Amino acid sequence: MPLPEINLIRFIVLIFSFLITCSSASANQEEDLYIGKFSQGDLDSWQLKKFDGNTHYQIVTDEVNGKQVLMADSHNSASGLYKEQRIDLQKTPYLHWSWKTDKLYSALNENEKQGDDFVARIYIVIDGGVFFWKTRALNYVWSSTSEKHRSWKNPYTANAIMFSVESGDQNLGQWINYQRNVRNDLKVMHGIEVRYIDAVAVMTDTDNSGQHATSYYGDIYFSAKP
Repeated sequence: MPLPEINLIRFIVLIFSFLITCSSASANQEEDLYIGKFSQGDLDSWQLKKFDGNTHYQIVTDEVNGKQVLMADSHNSASGLYKEQRIDLQKTPYLHWSWKTDKLYSALNENEKQGDDFVARIYIVIDGGVFFWKTRALNYVWSSTSEKHRSWKNPYTANAIMFSVESGDQNLGQWINYQRNVRNDLKVMHGIEVRYIDAVAVMTDTDNSGQHATSYYGDIYFSAKP
């Protein structure tokens, strides 16, 4: 028996509304590209890169917010965790992350090799491929001594730019959330137009200063919009 005309119209409207809702939900999911799902206890595809000794990384439950986070504990050591993943900055230029630390370093000159230690940092890496000398990196760091929002060349290589998104002890012991337009930052700090990046890394290191740091990292993701 055919549906009455009024019921058929309602049915079409309901189906159309459902499709729009599904489409919107799908679009929102596509906007957020998760790189580090630490809150889910997920370290899949993250690899260890050792420089000098091992910073100890593990998933723990944060005593303040009760969430799973990545803990980095460094004693006179430098190793990082990195994840290789090509990210289209034209589609998802905004990087989001959070971190927490309880103590900064003392008596460091972060412009020199002996002071190139940070309680927390996130690397953005552009792979030069076979032209390894063309590899570029942007480091968002929590500085112990430099002023906030300062940028400078890494003392080991001019191909890496340091940028202090946080500085000083004002926010020690607190979870701090950040958002950066990576595409714009690469243009301003490296002077290059970049569409794709190839990896993201986190590192807490103390090899140059010989000090100790324990820091925590929350989820890391990219989005299309702020």
